[in-house]
Amino acid sequence: MSGFNLLHLVSQGQPVKLKACGLPSGTCRSKKTWPKTFPEEELRKQLSPMQYHVTQQKGTESAFTGKYTDNKEEGTYHCVVCGAPLFTSDKKFDSGSGWPSFFDLINKDSVTLTDDFSYGMHRVETTCSQCGAHLGHLFDDGPRPTKKRYCINSASLNFQAKNSASEEVEASGGAGQSPPSSCFCLGVFSVDPSHCGKTSIHISRPTFAGGLIDRRSDQS
Repeated sequence: MSGFNLLHLVSQGQPVKLKACGLPSGTCRSKKTWPKTFPEEELRKQLSPMQYHVTQQKGTESAFTGKYTDNKEEGTYHCVVCGAPLFTSDKKFDSGSGWPSFFDLINKDSVTLTDDFSYGMHRVETTCSQCGAHLGHLFDDGPRPTKKRYCINSASLNFQAKNSASEEVEASGGAGQSPPSSCFCLGVFSVDPSHCGKTSIHISRPTFAGGLIDRRSDQS
C-alpha cells in the first residue's frame, strides 16, 4: 500500500455502525459461506492480477489510477467477480479521494460490512454479499442524505452503461437467472474475465453484467 493510500485511510472519518453479517465470528471471509463461490484456479485465470489482488486478497489500488474514479456515465456498477449489482451512478459523487465513491447502495443487502483492524486501526470493510469479494471501505464523511462514503476500488467493479445491450439481457433474464446451459459465463462487455467451465465450457448467450457467473443447467 502506498504512503498516500495509508495516509488517506488513517485520516478519514469515524467508524460507522456495522451491519451484522449473520455468520459466526471468524468465518465472514470463508468462500464457503457465500451464496456464490468459484474455484481458486478459475479466479486466478479469469481475473486480472489487480482484480485478484483487490477482491481476493483485500488489496487497494493506488489512488487516482482506477478506471471508474472519474466515470460520469449513467449506469450500474456490478461486482467484477460474480456480477451482482452493487451501486448506481446516481449515488456516485466526487470525493476527491482518488477512488470511486458512493453515498448509498443499490439495495441494503448488496454489501456486507465487517470489522477491519488491519494497519493498526479500526475501519469497516465492504464486501460483495453474494461472493465475498473485497470492495473497499465505508467512512462517515459522505454527503447527505446518508453522510456515508463507500470508498470502492475500481478493480472490484464492472460498469454497465444505462440502456446497454447487456442491461437489456438483465431485464429479460435478471441476475442469477440461468440460460439453458451448464457453464460459467460472463457478460459480453467484460474486458477482464472471459469464461470458465464446470462440466462444459461454452458461451450460451451474453449475460448480465460481467464477472464469473455460476450458470447451472435446469437439466441436471
